[in-house]
Amino acid sequence: MIKCHLSRLMGERKMKISDVARETGLNRSTVTALYNETAERIELSAIEKLCDLFECSISDLFQHVRES
Repeated sequence: MIKCHLSRLMGERKMKISDVARETGLNRSTVTALYNETAERIELSAIEKLCDLFECSISDLFQHVRES
C-alpha cells in the first residue's frame, strides 16, 4: 500500500486544500483525493508540483507500507 503524507505536510504549514490547489494549479479534486488517501493514480507532473510547493522529496510525500 502507498501512504500519502499530504495531509501531514499541509497541517505543518496550516494550508487548506484550496491553498494547495491554487498554488500548484492542480484540480481541487486531485488534491482532495490525495489528502483523503483515496487516489488510485496520480500524474508525475502533479507529484512534481507538490514536491516543489512543499520543498520535499517524493519519499516525504509518499511511503510504501507492506501489507501483511
